[in-house]
Amino acid sequence: MCTNIMHQAEIEGCGKGVKGWFNLSGLRVSYDCPYHIELDHSVNIDFINEAKGPGARVAVELTPESARALAQAILAALDEAEEDGWLSEADGNTYGHGALEKANAH
Repeated sequence: MCTNIMHQAEIEGCGKGVKGWFNLSGLRVSYDCPYHIELDHSVNIDFINEAKGPGARVAVELTPESARALAQAILAALDEAEEDGWLSEADGNTYGHGALEKANAH
């Protein structure tokens, strides 16, 4: 039975799809019936850019344990970057490597 659990967020970043790199504008995270992984339910993450259509999507299906490990790894990397002075939440979005500009160039 499907759970219909789904959360959305606006994001900034880049994803690589079949046609190459594209800007990301949102994501959807659900705990529901997967399409591919052989589980009754999985954590499903779709990184999307709705303005570019269905081809601008990167999909991931994870076990609950893997999703928790991903979340912990992301938070640990951000904490370390902040501690080392690479990231400052107070400064706003300072990417430093032109990630969004590089995506637009491809």
